[in-house]
Amino acid sequence: MEKKWFVKQAINSSELEALRSSLKVDRIIASLLHQQGINSFEEAENFFRPKLSDLHDPFLMKNMEIAVDRLSIAIQNNERILLFGDYDVDGTTAVALLYSYLSQHTSELEYYIPDRYSEGYGVSFKGIDVAAENNIGLIISLDCGIRSVDQVNYAKEKGIDFIVCDHHNPGEILPDCIVLDPKQIDCNYPFKELSGCGVGFKLMQGLLAKNNWDEAPLMNLLDLLAVSIGADIVAVTGENRILCHHGMALLNEQPRSAFKALLKLAKRDFPVSLSDVVFTIAPRINAAGRLRSGKHAVALMIKDDLNDIETIAEAINLDNTERKKVDQSMTTEALEIIANDINFHQKKSTVVFKEDWHKGVVGIVASRLIEHHFRPTIVLTSSNGKATGSARTVNDFDIHAAIASCSHLLEQFGGHTHAAGLTLRLENMAEFQDAFEEYVQKNLTIEDRLPTQSIDLEISLDELFAAHENRMKIPRLKRILDQFEPFGPGNMKPVFLATNCYATDVKILGEKHLKLVVTQPNCDLQIPAIGFNCADKEILVAKGLAFDVAFTLESNTWKNKTTLQLNIKDIQ
Repeated sequence: MEKKWFVKQAINSSELEALRSSLKVDRIIASLLHQQGINSFEEAENFFRPKLSDLHDPFLMKNMEIAVDRLSIAIQNNERILLFGDYDVDGTTAVALLYSYLSQHTSELEYYIPDRYSEGYGVSFKGIDVAAENNIGLIISLDCGIRSVDQVNYAKEKGIDFIVCDHHNPGEILPDCIVLDPKQIDCNYPFKELSGCGVGFKLMQGLLAKNNWDEAPLMNLLDLLAVSIGADIVAVTGENRILCHHGMALLNEQPRSAFKALLKLAKRDFPVSLSDVVFTIAPRINAAGRLRSGKHAVALMIKDDLNDIETIAEAINLDNTERKKVDQSMTTEALEIIANDINFHQKKSTVVFKEDWHKGVVGIVASRLIEHHFRPTIVLTSSNGKATGSARTVNDFDIHAAIASCSHLLEQFGGHTHAAGLTLRLENMAEFQDAFEEYVQKNLTIEDRLPTQSIDLEISLDELFAAHENRMKIPRLKRILDQFEPFGPGNMKPVFLATNCYATDVKILGEKHLKLVVTQPNCDLQIPAIGFNCADKEILVAKGLAFDVAFTLESNTWKNKTTLQLNIKDIQ
């Protein structure tokens, strides 16, 4: 699909010179920092060297005081505590973090991850029954619970108290318990974009402050929080940037055995970036909850025995391989359903259903379908006699709001602006599809209908290296850009634009990737470039044809030699 390019507005020349002078950086770095709202040495220092001392006071979060008091009483009285986490990466890392920390202060601790298929998303009645059978007095839900009104009431009937730690959008009615969620309308917590694991971390932060415990053991678990931030695609700004920066440093400098095992199976080496977390570690942790049980993922992250860790990691890696096969098969079937829908071209949304699809992969398939048909997408399958599935969106279209507009037809739903889950009766399917399509027709803007490529800055290729630099080595520019990590929403890897380029060499790799050597007129620099899944652009870069290219800067290591490479995002 053709992308619409948006080049960010260039910084005013006088402002640029002032910023370059104060920070002693070149025009490219100065421009990128200005786009981040960084205009002073102090702001730049906080960006490049985020400090844990700048984390917000956990007691600024609504209900934190009473949550900490209730948990402190449970620990003092040797009350049995159950950590109830969602089955995805955010939920399982949250359980692993709280279990690892709380187990240093109490032995009366259990954890529970619901079965994706028999129990579904969120707090389950079955999980509460298990808690009651095991004399649990307090349940802490992690990355779920904000909409579990009936389940919390059920727990109360059984004499079990609840603390909800969630980061999803609340419904009109809150559970009748202690709720920690920065997205509550009347919560004044300064940062609203914590992951579910992040909310659990703030509870632990409040607990240690209340009890004057050493904070070092908690900070030694920040690698788990960094993985949750990357996997859940939350904003890597503000408090999340501080937590993720230190968590990624910990993951690389003192990697826990679980992550070493997963990376080894994926044939990846340290150091790793947040992107590696998203595309290598997170899918494997998720695969356990998709095909087996999220309990295996928690066990992997909290165990110390290397033999146990390697055994679980190998099983999870096999799950991920199987997940890929299922994902490919379901995507092919979904595309066939779309191709056979004679009315599809008139629609602005995609809703597909097949009763025997694997429930654990519907969200991935929804994302795959958007790559082919750029529109808000819902993929549904049958589970326990109902239709259940996941939704993904395009650009800034609020998929959660779209689904909420059809709530009268749903049994259950929840999620974020960019991703959501839902369950409905099979007999409501047709009416739901019509209602969802009607909402999308009315609210999908022209801007949201086209895939976009955001570009931070136009540069010339000869700006990549200073005059004195060895072009067979990584330039200073790239080394400084590496310090912009961790990259994610709100702090994406910078995308550059070079215009009027020519290719001096063109190859197709594996029938789908485009390999180039790129230059510009009056530039003596020729830079290798790779465009993954860009083989269809080959005609645009034929010998003698000028083209514009959007790209990021990468390091490429081949035969123990590391050089600069352009990672092509799009060509026009």
